[in-house]
Amino acid sequence: MPVRVYYEDTDAAGVIYYANYLRYCERARTEWLRAAGFEQQALLTEQRLGFVVRSVAGDYLSAGMLDDALHVTTGVETLRGASMVFVQKVMRGDEVLFRGRFVIACVDLDRKRPTPLPADMRQKLEELVKA
Repeated sequence: MPVRVYYEDTDAAGVIYYANYLRYCERARTEWLRAAGFEQQALLTEQRLGFVVRSVAGDYLSAGMLDDALHVTTGVETLRGASMVFVQKVMRGDEVLFRGRFVIACVDLDRKRPTPLPADMRQKLEELVKA
């Protein structure tokens, strides 16, 4: 997913504010799921399912700057019963600026409890993980 660094993304020195890397990754996961055929709004309204970040580990490796053209890569490392582990990178060309590992839990929004990934989603994600 391409990302352009805007003034609003940076601190006073023109460097990407650290929390914005997490926002870029969130957007990329949403678009990755959409490309796989799963829109979060439909899951919310039709199945009352949502995704929450259970944990995140990130490495800030180099500074992104105002007006940089970046891209975010997204992959699934592991599928579990009610969660999945995403690995993501924010890159400027071939240079990795940020590397993150996100544990994302599937939650029944009515019960506010973890729930298994829907069978159709699990099947599609397993296919993508193998590819």
